[in-house]
Amino acid sequence: VQLQASGGGSVQPGGSLTLTCTVSGSTVSEAMSWYRQAPGKEREGVSCISGINGLTYYRDSVKGRFTISKDNVKNTVLLQMNSVNSDDTAKYYCATGPSCGSIPGTLYVAHYWGQGTQVTVSS
Repeated sequence: VQLQASGGGSVQPGGSLTLTCTVSGSTVSEAMSWYRQAPGKEREGVSCISGINGLTYYRDSVKGRFTISKDNVKNTVLLQMNSVNSDDTAKYYCATGPSCGSIPGTLYVAHYWGQGTQVTVSS
């Protein structure tokens, strides 16, 4: 199973960006999650979408701004990021596992990880 994250880049505060995770060797039928890691900080779960019922979960700081979705035909998972701010600057990783975790935005356990894509919010 391979996960390829793309779509990162530089964006101004208040702007938007869409990240894409392309899955190969499997399907997006399992839970999919986006994590991020800023310099000097621990990796944190951002959003998770259940593989069973499509329910979505977000960490508090991105609720109402980020939207996770998946396309079963294209085998991709998207993270639409709106109204970004400097706290969103990080390297973003997609991951997959059997289910979303009890902490919003995380997986119960991540089986596979993508390589990450950098998002920089700066004026």
